[in-house]
Amino acid sequence: MILIILAPLLVISLVAGAWQFRTTTLRAESIFDRGLLSAALAISRDIAVSDGDALSPATRRLINDTSGGELFYHVFAPDGVFVTGYSTPPILPKAAPLRQTEPYYFNARYQGQDVRVLRFQDGTTVSGIAGIFNITVWQNADVRSSFVREVVSRSFAVIALLILSVALVVWFGVGLGLRPLLDLEKAIAKRSPTELEPIRRAVPIEARGLVDTLNRLLDRISRRISSKDEFISNAAHQLRNPVAGVLALAEAVHNAPNVQAAKQRSAELVQAARQTSILTNQLLSFERAGGKELDQSGEPLDLKALVEQVVDSFRQQNSDTKIEIFLGLPEADVRIQGDAVMLQEAILNILTNSVVHGGSRVSKISLDLSCARGQAVLSIRDDGVGIPAKDHVEAVSRFGQTRGGPGSGLGLPIAARVMKNHGGALRIEDVSSGTMIVLIFPIEGD
Repeated sequence: MILIILAPLLVISLVAGAWQFRTTTLRAESIFDRGLLSAALAISRDIAVSDGDALSPATRRLINDTSGGELFYHVFAPDGVFVTGYSTPPILPKAAPLRQTEPYYFNARYQGQDVRVLRFQDGTTVSGIAGIFNITVWQNADVRSSFVREVVSRSFAVIALLILSVALVVWFGVGLGLRPLLDLEKAIAKRSPTELEPIRRAVPIEARGLVDTLNRLLDRISRRISSKDEFISNAAHQLRNPVAGVLALAEAVHNAPNVQAAKQRSAELVQAARQTSILTNQLLSFERAGGKELDQSGEPLDLKALVEQVVDSFRQQNSDTKIEIFLGLPEADVRIQGDAVMLQEAILNILTNSVVHGGSRVSKISLDLSCARGQAVLSIRDDGVGIPAKDHVEAVSRFGQTRGGPGSGLGLPIAARVMKNHGGALRIEDVSSGTMIVLIFPIEGD
């Protein structure tokens, strides 16, 4: 992490150093070029005053120590006669203009050294000779290079000190900031499939969202594992006797003394196998009802159309009964989010319970769907024997049957579990006659 933070800072520092070098070089050229021009102007003035015989003390001081280095000069008259200074100046480049209305700067080699040169032309009169005098002033280039190196080295030293300071601060801050995360890593490492307790230790505010998400994940995994264990326990408990019965009937068929006895026992075997199959399917439904994450796998549904489909399926399955179905639905669609298969099975289980456990007096079942305050409410009521208020909890408990009889005791528990998994609820209402089951759904978008 420290490298990730420091790498961009190092790149920025290199760019800043390059910019500083470029800026300092241009500034040095400007400063030293102005020094050459000042010296040239001073020399031009002095030769006009002294007829080229001598330079003033001020000009000599300027020449001897201009911007940290000695200057050299050469002056010749319009007729090419040497006036003063060093005998030979640096050679003018071929590209240089003959008439230089402005100061002309160039780089050259002079006696084996790199120099910076100024050729300056000025009109004046010396010893009665009037015209354009050529004044050449030059200086060793190492002077300005040393100046640039000194300024840039100081800048780089400051930048390096800043980078080092930032690195120390980042190292200390990251180490201190990551310490709670390292403790969190140890806490997570201690978790196992059998110990999925939420993480309770204190963490930085930046990591609280991560820990909360992780705790929710651990909770879902724990509930899923508990659901699997519960399913295995249920299956082992509930299937033991039916499977044993099927096996006993199969042996009875095998050992039947005659064909008639074999046929009778075969019919019993088919019935026992059918009941075992129904129980197995309901156990699987009970497991699926609590095993899906509907916030990820759910889809938009029209609850009104779904209820109509379930009623049609129920009528087909119970076509030999005289039970009347009354359906009250709103005109508009009712949009919810969920699993169509599991919701159909939940509603169908409630309708089937009315037939199986409602007694012989059941003659009608009514379904009423309405919407209010962001919820869809589906009421399913029959005119059967009903469920006493004291048995409401047992009726929605796993394998609970208030009066015994056929069935596995999983119809209402499956429906209740499906509703819980959809963010809704199942309630058994206390009514004067019959049974009334109310299913509450959150409406999509509310």
